[in-house]
Amino acid sequence: MRKIIDYVLGSIYLVYFGLVLLLFHPIQMLCFHLFGRRVHQKSVHVLNGFLLYGLTMLGTRLRVITKTNLPTERPIIFIANHQSMFDIVGMIWFLRKNFPIFVSKIELAKGIPSISYNLQKSGAALIDRQDGKQAIMEISKLAKLIEETKFAACIFPEGTRSRTGALKPFATGGVAILVKKAPSALVVPIAIKNTGKLNPKGIFPLSSFVHLSWTILEPIEPKGKTIDEIVEVAKSNIDRELSHS
Repeated sequence: MRKIIDYVLGSIYLVYFGLVLLLFHPIQMLCFHLFGRRVHQKSVHVLNGFLLYGLTMLGTRLRVITKTNLPTERPIIFIANHQSMFDIVGMIWFLRKNFPIFVSKIELAKGIPSISYNLQKSGAALIDRQDGKQAIMEISKLAKLIEETKFAACIFPEGTRSRTGALKPFATGGVAILVKKAPSALVVPIAIKNTGKLNPKGIFPLSSFVHLSWTILEPIEPKGKTIDEIVEVAKSNIDRELSHS
């Protein structure tokens, strides 16, 4: 019975998901060309709000827990664990006051309504995992952008999604570039729970009645710390939060 519910509700949500992406694609284009990057990003926030709260039709419960007050007068580097594409949907909406921009694989920048356009125009670091030099240049550009605009960069140091929820090793390279090129940035870890349970096999089927949470943890001031120390503290704090029931 549960599988039938998952397939029915998941099918309804995916139709909704596709329609929202199609609707917001021209809205994003108008916002970007008429009003610039900041207004464009606000349209992206609204888009992801629709995608996120649409999950309630699956019986999904959403929760954001904030353990710190995030500044808006300085850039932020958000470090999060990665389980699902819905990690990003929640981060864009819940962190919208900080204008989050992502480090993303370059393949996503083509062919997906709304999502690809946002990646192309937001200043996202579109990295080719087979080309280390290109990846460094892209992440450096993102770091310089957040340093200038006081926006936020979001990075998943695991690199790929953890379907089980258990943390994979955190790579330090991308974080090192962001910290170096955005010297005034604050590092903030985020622990994301259960998004992998929502879509354990990809985009379909989706699981119903899953409880999702995004916990914004205590910030890490990079000054006086090595990159290894920053990443290890971030990982330890995320792991500790995920281990709580």
